[in-house]
Amino acid sequence: MSKERIVFMGTPDFAVATLKALLDADANVVGVITAPDRKAGRGMKMQPSAVKQFAVENELKVLQPTNLKSEEFLSELRELKTTLQVVVAFRMLPEVVWNMPEKGTFNLHASLLPQYRGAAPINWAVINGEQESGVTTFFLQHKIDTGDIIFQEKVDIAENETAGELHDKLMNVGAGLVVKTMEAIESGNAPSTPQNKIVGELQEAPKIFKKTCEIDWNKPANDVFNHIRGLSPYPTAFTTLVSGDENIGLKVFKARKTKKREKGESGTIQVENQCMFVKCADGWLEIFELQMAGKKRMETKAFLLGYSLDGYRCS
Repeated sequence: MSKERIVFMGTPDFAVATLKALLDADANVVGVITAPDRKAGRGMKMQPSAVKQFAVENELKVLQPTNLKSEEFLSELRELKTTLQVVVAFRMLPEVVWNMPEKGTFNLHASLLPQYRGAAPINWAVINGEQESGVTTFFLQHKIDTGDIIFQEKVDIAENETAGELHDKLMNVGAGLVVKTMEAIESGNAPSTPQNKIVGELQEAPKIFKKTCEIDWNKPANDVFNHIRGLSPYPTAFTTLVSGDENIGLKVFKARKTKKREKGESGTIQVENQCMFVKCADGWLEIFELQMAGKKRMETKAFLLGYSLDGYRCS
């Protein structure tokens, strides 16, 4: 078993893979900190986070503070006698927390820092048409995502890859990188590179809002294509089907570029052989998978068997 007394902090599925990798590596995880249970689902019943579920299944001590600065929580954290803290997809920590362990606190971020600092690095990398991404471990400092880099690992982004597919790839690569980082810190051989030594124009990764998800069909087809796959499957790009006074919300999960060359205004819809095409500024996209408001997610061919798009356009 590892000599460090490790507290793990995380909430979603992305973090579970790392916690599992640490346990598989015989890490001495003395506690897990995760978000409080929340109401979810049709019955709005209280649901634990993915990390809590996994931690309970593996008989780990779980803390779920609502206030990370409360003396009650800080006292519980001190009692764990932590020497190293690992953070994956958790909330911003106050200094009194991240500065507590002797060996410090390190975070896993789903980008090649200093590129794509912020809440949604996976989405923005795909939206911006990047061909490469990766994961970074770094020591926490005052300003978010700016601490000294420990390790990085690159991954390629395929032309048609969605944010969801990249998420899963980075989740698994990141889990291994965290174990590598833990072992380097334990041995006293962990590198520490200030981010200000890495030069170049920086891309940011701010939080995704509803307005961000709205498709602008006046943009080039390639930009719209990247926008759709960069928000798939969540939070999902959307458009509005318009016909006269009727407006219907439509989520778009999958599309592909096409060589279709007919002229038309941006947002024009054409249906041919049970295929749906929408005009962008400089070309057309074929829509493969969608979801009408109040309906199930489905392939476009199945959708067109039950719905006619005559007279509609995308706005």
